[in-house]
Amino acid sequence: MIEQKHSPLANHELWMEWKEHGQFPAKQALIELFLPLVDYVSGRLAIGLPKSVSKDDLSSYGVMGLIDAVEKFDYARGLQFETYASWRIRGAIIDGLRQGDWVPRSVREKAKKIEEAYQKLEQDYLRSVTDSEISTYLQVSEQEFQQMLQDIAITTICSVDDPIREEESETRLSLLIDDKAKNPEYKVNEFFLQESLARAIERLTEKERTVISLFYYEDLSLSEIAEVMNLSPSRISQLHSKAILRLKGSLSRFKVQLFQDS
Repeated sequence: MIEQKHSPLANHELWMEWKEHGQFPAKQALIELFLPLVDYVSGRLAIGLPKSVSKDDLSSYGVMGLIDAVEKFDYARGLQFETYASWRIRGAIIDGLRQGDWVPRSVREKAKKIEEAYQKLEQDYLRSVTDSEISTYLQVSEQEFQQMLQDIAITTICSVDDPIREEESETRLSLLIDDKAKNPEYKVNEFFLQESLARAIERLTEKERTVISLFYYEDLSLSEIAEVMNLSPSRISQLHSKAILRLKGSLSRFKVQLFQDS
């Protein structure tokens, strides 16, 4: 995990020179200061990507995200720049990969079918469904299902600039709202979203919950998680894919229920 030694307050003079006075040397200094974030984020995303994807390309996309973050960040709010920049860098890399169309259409269709299967079956059964049940629903063998999970592993990494649902314009980034702002509607939605996610996480298997916890909260890479859990990296990738597809299905149900109740 990268050490976040630098905060907007610690570099207040640089931010002020850039934002208040438009000094480009200050902007350049900020970009150089936070370049390690690009290496860190691109390194995590590189895990599981095909060898045909150049690490230099990932870094190039990430630098564009960092520049965008420096340009748009509001240092006066006193928030942590590293957190904001990491989202921007991650989104820029994923968007860059998608524009390159390196993921075949068939792989995206597989991901959509599995996500819809989790959403339907877990809504019908009100519990976590097994690989066998998903395989039966998809009319494939369990071995074929495991291979499908391996094929779509990287597609389960989401961009914050993606719509929450395909037919809508609201993005994940739009949910990153200043917690100082008083917005009752947002707070109510946030509460129900947290409740929905909590229920969805409870339905994950123990191994899936462990992978999610180590990857998103302990900030370990998939290869590091494989060592901790004494499993192969491909198995960890499958567990991560299944967990994310389950959670995405739960978020979709949350949105539908929210609009029905409103």
